[in-house]
Parts: sequence; structure tokens; C-alpha cells
Amino acid sequence: MSAHDYDILIKGGTVVDGRGGAPFVADVGIRGSLIAAVGDLDGTAAEVIDASGRYVTPGFIDVHTHYDGQATWENTLAPSSNHGVTTIVGGNCGVGFAPCRPEDHDTLITVMEGVEDIPEVVMANGIPWTWETFPEYLDVLSSRHYDIDIAMQVPHSPLRVYVMGERGANHEASTEIDRARMAALVTEAVRAGAIGVSTSRSLNHRAKNGKLAPSVETAKEEVLALAKGLGDARAGVFQIITEMTEAPEDEMALIERIAETSKRPVSYSLAETMDRPENWRRMLKGTEEANARGYKVRAQIFPRPIGVMMGLDLSLHPIMNRPGYIEIRDLPLAERVARLRDPEVRARILSEEPVPDKQPIIDMLLGAVGSMFALGEDPDYMPPPHMRLEERAKAAGVTTLELAYDLLLEQDGHAILYLPSANFSSGTLDSVYTMMIHPHTVLGLGDGGAHYGMICDAGFPTYVLAFWARDVDEAHRFPIEWVVAGLTRRPAETVGLLDRGVLAPGYKADVNVIDLPGVKLHAPRVAHDLPAGGRRLYQRADGYDATIVSGVVTYRHGEPTGALPGRLVRGDGYAPLARAS
Repeated sequence: MSAHDYDILIKGGTVVDGRGGAPFVADVGIRGSLIAAVGDLDGTAAEVIDASGRYVTPGFIDVHTHYDGQATWENTLAPSSNHGVTTIVGGNCGVGFAPCRPEDHDTLITVMEGVEDIPEVVMANGIPWTWETFPEYLDVLSSRHYDIDIAMQVPHSPLRVYVMGERGANHEASTEIDRARMAALVTEAVRAGAIGVSTSRSLNHRAKNGKLAPSVETAKEEVLALAKGLGDARAGVFQIITEMTEAPEDEMALIERIAETSKRPVSYSLAETMDRPENWRRMLKGTEEANARGYKVRAQIFPRPIGVMMGLDLSLHPIMNRPGYIEIRDLPLAERVARLRDPEVRARILSEEPVPDKQPIIDMLLGAVGSMFALGEDPDYMPPPHMRLEERAKAAGVTTLELAYDLLLEQDGHAILYLPSANFSSGTLDSVYTMMIHPHTVLGLGDGGAHYGMICDAGFPTYVLAFWARDVDEAHRFPIEWVVAGLTRRPAETVGLLDRGVLAPGYKADVNVIDLPGVKLHAPRVAHDLPAGGRRLYQRADGYDATIVSGVVTYRHGEPTGALPGRLVRGDGYAPLARAS
């Protein structure tokens, strides 16, 4: 037994406890994995952290990630864990790796490669496939240790393939027997500890070969079968990606049917899209009406423009589909850069017609070169219009592709071009701000563990602190207590993990000590540290003096301590978990 009153005593910080109340100066005492006391504390401790001039907050919770594969081969759940995140939720968007029969491994890998931009070679070399059912998959995760906690939802696409085999992968209609089996497997998974079920209706969610993910375009009766399985478990939440080309009112009608069938909370992803800039308002109106009718529906939103990162060392860039580039694309980066600097190679590539991709969305993204921006060392996610490549090219008297070509060669080929693809059509902060202040939204969509070479959004908590709580103009600035609640208690409530997200006695001891003036989000950088040498984007953060998970310090000043107190969180529904007295 410890001779000290506390294992960790955080002294003299300004506590922002996650419940939305005004900050207050207090000490926080931690004993074991729980908060033992908050107040003016005089006891002794094995470790004392001086938090004078710092904010002390609960650990952050990201409800939308894709660490389903990474959690089976890696103990560090980066790039989320170095941004104050202490709990993540995987199994989103209807994709994942369980349940799965051995003969369907390649099918699920192909789907995840296309939908979530995880290279096939990384998954083939990294995933151990030591499970078949979803409860077995949870058992594998529960045997592993992490730097943060992880919770999982059971995804629709693997369920469909598991029940229907090739019929499911080939989008054949499910039978009543198929749907009953899927519902039973959802119930089984949630009773085993899944915190919910997820699906996707998005036509953008396709395998690498261009084929739609198995869950997409399934009959609504099949989606409602998943909801029935959730309802039979009497626990968990339902997460859905809607189809943006459909009328918002129709999508909201389906969400209400899911909520009615399951009697459980539902959340969906929401963003302002370029081609339908008003649909998000109609979705929010429907969300208000659903909640007024007694359903628990929340929209997961992102606190800045959502953009695709492009570069010679990333998954996409504007010249990747030109025949001259395809010939040299497998060369090491330095050799490619040297070849691309050859005037003859440059002239050839710039004069060529692109080779169409199997995924239409890829051609659309690459064709939007004029709408791209150069992302600098201090990334600006809301750049002014005159910095668009189209405007810069006009001013320089060159084509946009010529400018993009030359920019890609900067920083020895490590330069990044940024294409805002959502939450940007108005060109102002207003749309994102309106989504953020809405009573039925929750911050999320960090997508950590996915889009390794295309998107780097897992650092959004750091962005929220640096921008919305500090740097934005006063008219749009949020109080620190609002920001912290939005990163902690609110997402915890959204997925039913009510033992965390608050600094108060009896709650889980997940804590951040933050130097708000020193918070900084660095530019994304590539590291080749995945299985088989696969790459991923990292984004370093400053300003976190300490991050604590289950009463153990995991990061000090941005550097990992090597401690791995994180575990699988098995859900028990929407009821509060047991707390110490």
C-alpha cells in the first residue's frame, strides 16, 4: 500500500472540469486509475505536477476514428494520442475487420484500402487475423496495451460479408434470414462489449477497384435490421454516414426510423459540401425536429475546413495520373524529384492527358488543382482566396498545373498542397461556427488510423484549443470551458462512456495539463513507420505539459513516456459505469 495520500497530485492549476462551468483554481489528486479529490489539497503524493499558469482538463475523447487494424499491431495509437486524446472510438463508417472468415480477409482489406486510404501491404503485413467473430476480435484487443483507451463499434460491411459471403460483397439483396442473422450478430457484439454499430450509405465509400463498399446501397430494411439488433441488446449507439446526394429530409427520415427501431442514440457525420452548400442546414433542422420528437440524434461535425493533403510522398497529387509520372512513380522520392526537375520530363508530363482512375472521386480531386493551396509550416486551414493556386498562377503568368508541379518539388519533394473539400464553400468561419454552437452537434471526425497518406485531421483537439479558444477574433472565440466540454464530456455522453470526460472524484483519471499560450499545431509530416515500411502523416503538437491515462503519465511535453495504461473499453450501454465513492 502506498505511503502517500495520492499517486499524482496536480497542484495550483486552473481546473476546467468538462461540465461547462467556469474554470477555478484547484488541486487534483489521483489515486490509482481514478480522480480521488479536487480542491485545496495538502496531502502527499508519489509525484507532484506543478500546474501553475496551466489549464487542467479531462482527457479528450474522439468518437470517430479508424484504428481497427492499427490497434492489432501497434501499441501507440498515433496520430491521436499526442494531441491530448485519451479515449478513441473505432469501427466507424461501416468498415472494419470483424467479423470475418479466413476466406474474406482480402475482401475487407480491399474495402478498407479504398474507403480509408490504408495501403494493402500495410494491412496484409500488420493484421494478425487471430479472430473470426466480433467477440473474438474484442478479446484480441483486450489482451493488448495502448497509450490510450480504445472502444469499438461493430461495422456493417464485415457483418454483411460474414453473413452473405460473395452475395454480400457483390451487393445482392439480403433475405429476411440474412437480416435476422445480422441483427443477432449485432446483439452478440454489443453484449460482448461493442459500444454500438455503424453503417455507411455514402457513394464515395468504394474499394480500391472502384466497387462500392458492401454496406452502400443496401435496402433500408437491412439498415433497420442492424438497428433492431442494437435494440435487442438494449445498449450501444448507432453511427451512420449518410449519402449527400440524397434529399436531407429523406436521410433524416431514415435516421428517425433507426432511432425508433433501436430505441438508442444515433449520430451521423455532417459537413458543408461544395456542391450542396445548404444541405447541412436542412440536416440540422431535421435533427432539431427529431430531438423534439424524443429521439437522441447528434451530428458529428469537424471544427474547421476538411481538406485533402497532396504531395509526392502522399497518396494523391495533381500529376500522379500523367503517363510520364506513372513511369517513375515507384522510384525513391529523391530520384523522382531529380527526374521531375529535368526540363524535358516536366514538359512531357505537363502536356499529357491524365489516365482516368477507377474511383471517380479521385479524378474529381485531382482535377481541382486550381482550388488547392500550398500548406506552409504554420498550416492555415482557412486561407484567403488570393492564395488559391488558380489566382497565384494568373498573377505569375503560368498555368495552374505548372505552378502545382513546381510547388510539389519544394522542400526536396516533401511540400504539401491542401485542397479544402468541405466546410469551406462559404469562404468564412460562419458555417463551421454555426455547426459548432448547435445544441445537437458533437466535435469529431478526426479519422485517426485512416487516410494515412491523404488526410491528417486527428490533431483537431489541438486546433480547437489554438484557434477557437485563443487565436480567432473575439466575436467567434469560445470560452475555454465550452471548448473543453466539447472535447470531453459531450463526446463521452454521445457514445455512453459516462465514467470519463469530467474532473471530479470517482471519474476516470484521464487528464491533460495544458499551456494554452504555448499550444501549437505543426505542419503534417510523413513517417515511414507502418508495417512493410508503409507511410503515414503525423502532426506534432506543442503545449501539452502532461497527458495522463488511468492515473499514469503517458506524455510529457509532447514526448511519450513509454507507459501503456490504455485498454479496450467494453461498453455497457448508455448507463453510467461504476464509479468509486
